[in-house]
Amino acid sequence: MTVHFVGAGPGAADLLTVRATRLLAAAGVVLYPGTYLDPDVLAHVSPVAELVDTQDLDLDAITEHLVRAHRSGRVVVRLASGDLSLYSALAEQSRRLDAAGVPWDVTPGVPAYAAAAALVGRELTVPLVAQSVVLTRTQARSTAMPEGESLAAFAATGATLVLHLAITRVRELMAEIEPISGPDCPVIVVHRASQPGELVLHGTVGGIADAVERAALRQAAVVLVGRALGAGGGESFLYDAGRDRSRTR
Repeated sequence: MTVHFVGAGPGAADLLTVRATRLLAAAGVVLYPGTYLDPDVLAHVSPVAELVDTQDLDLDAITEHLVRAHRSGRVVVRLASGDLSLYSALAEQSRRLDAAGVPWDVTPGVPAYAAAAALVGRELTVPLVAQSVVLTRTQARSTAMPEGESLAAFAATGATLVLHLAITRVRELMAEIEPISGPDCPVIVVHRASQPGELVLHGTVGGIADAVERAALRQAAVVLVGRALGAGGGESFLYDAGRDRSRTR
C-alpha cells in the first residue's frame, strides 16, 4: 500500500479534486486536521474507515499511525488543509516514511490563498502593478524564519504579499510594512474561505488591524497585501489588440 498525502483545499467539501474524493472513498484509514477542516469533507470517506484527528498529535505519533496502517495492508490518506506545497509538514513526514520504507505520493489541493483570492474576485498579478506573489509567514511561537526572509524585504519588492499563520500579529506586521508600502496600501483578510462562517475584511495597511481585532480572529485566515488588490492597472500584452498573433511568442 502507498500512503497518500492529499490536499483537502480550503475546507469546503466540494472543492476537493476528483482524485482526492476517490482516494478518500477507497481509504481504510484517514488522518485529518480537525482544527482546519470542515467536517463535511469527511463525507467522502467510507463509513467503515478509521478516522484519526491529528490536531493533538505530534509528527512521531502521526507517523506511527501511517506506518501501522500501511503494514496492515490498508489504503491510507493523510489529509492536509490547503495544498501540500505550503506549510503542510510534508518534508518532515515523508522523511520519516522513507526511513521506515513506506512508499508515498501527493495529490494537490486548492491552496488557501487561491480560495481567498477567488472569494473576493481579485487577481494577485495585475499588469504594471504587481507581477509576483510572495507566499510567506512570520515567526512567533514557530520555527525561525531563514536569514534574509524578512517581511520588510519582501514588501520592498512591490509584490503582492500573502501572509499565512499571521492573523494574531496583524498590527505588528502592518507596522513593519507601512514605511515601505504606505498606510493606504490595500489589505484583504479572509477567514475560513469556502467554509461555514467565512469572513472577509477589506482595509488598508494603516487600518486593517482594528478590523481584525474587532472580529476577534485568531486562526484559519490569510492576509493579502498589495496594490494589485485595488482598482486600476495596465493591460496584458497577451490579449492586446495590437499584438502580432502570427508569432507564437
